Parts: sequence; C-alpha cells; structure tokens
Amino acid sequence: MRTPVLAGLTAAAVSIGALVGADGHISAEQIETSVNARQSHMQLYSFHIATLGGMAQDKMPYDAAAATAAADSIVALTTLSQSRYWLPGSDSESFEGSRALPAIWAEGSDVGDKGAAFVEAALAMQAVAGTDLDALKAAMGPLGGACGDCHRNYRVRNE
Repeated sequence: MRTPVLAGLTAAAVSIGALVGADGHISAEQIETSVNARQSHMQLYSFHIATLGGMAQDKMPYDAAAATAAADSIVALTTLSQSRYWLPGSDSESFEGSRALPAIWAEGSDVGDKGAAFVEAALAMQAVAGTDLDALKAAMGPLGGACGDCHRNYRVRNE
C-alpha cells in the first residue's frame, strides 16, 4: 500500500514542474513558504506526539479521549499532501533555517520508506491509544522510533 506520506514525498518531484518559472527557477519566496509549511506540519506532529508521550511517561494522567484525539490527529496529518513542502533548494545547506538534510533528495534516499514506517506506527497507535495506558505505552516506542529514525538520517541535529 502506498501511504500518503510516502506518496507526498514521491510526488514532490513530479509537482515541482508547476512551481518552476519559465526560467527554470524556484523563487526564494516559494522555498521559504515550503520550509515554513513543512516545519509547521512537523510541529503539529510534535504537539500530538507530546500528548501521547506525556501519558506514556506518566507525566500527565492517561485520558482515553485525549489519547484518541492525539492519535487521530497524527494519522490525519499523514494524509495531507506534503508534495510542495520538499522543494529543491529547501535543504539545510541551501536555505537558512531549514533543518532538512540534502540526503532527503539524494539518489538512493530511503526517506519514503521511513515515511511509510511512520504511517504504520501512527496507525498502530491510533488503533490502541484509547483502549488503555499499557497499550498506549507499547505503541509509543514504535511511533517515537519512527520519528527518530527519520530525524537521525534526514534532519540537522540540535546542538
């Protein structure tokens, strides 16, 4: 099955043609907008994952409704097209403020596979988040692991 995140990353190359001007150039404004959208999307993932993580780490009380809402939101985010977030020239070496490593766009990149693993983990979390705290805790490892696996390979590390 082709996941929305995977499809979004794959479709990025296909849809770029619509953004390229007659001179073959993508404007700095278009790149800035794509980076801002991408970072906002990631912040939304982070917000909802923090809710689930807070419960899993016993830093906040388990609330089945809140856990379900957070998991549903993460899955909903994976269905949004990201194709215009990943423009050429929006990597960390080309655009100040971007944390996306150029390796995302490199030949042989497995970023699509990492995106698919994230979607799988998000769906698994969605299936159990509202059932009980132990199930949420068990699903948290794969969800956090999928985030970290992509970030380790494709995002500039915090210093």
